[in-house]
Amino acid sequence: MATSGVKVEKACVETFLELKLGKTHKYIIYKISDNLETIEVVKHAAGDASYDDFVAELPADDCRWAVYDFDYKTADGGDRNKIVFYSWSPDGAKIKPKMLYASSKDGLRKSLSGVAVEIQGTDFDEVAYETVLDRIRR
Repeated sequence: MATSGVKVEKACVETFLELKLGKTHKYIIYKISDNLETIEVVKHAAGDASYDDFVAELPADDCRWAVYDFDYKTADGGDRNKIVFYSWSPDGAKIKPKMLYASSKDGLRKSLSGVAVEIQGTDFDEVAYETVLDRIRR
């Protein structure tokens, strides 16, 4: 449970394991339920979804969390992938949701074992492919 009292639904972890172990999803988007009691899966996309498809799912005026199976090439041309966790809190979101998402993040994040990189995004430039790629390669 998060410090906010918001609980992580079992489906959040199950869907993450499908992405991590089964490679059946390219990304997962999570949100706090309308009754503010649980964290739930909003959407998950098949392995052929593009990064642009993923970014298009992030609302300009509301918070979300997401996990993306990020494929990239190393400097020597090798294929790699890392699981990236996103905390999306755009400038256009209201203060109350921003505070609730911030205080609930650890509950979700700690239940998702195997995340390699964490990205905090407040605008689309911070979650742009090249920006995230630079962060992963560090």
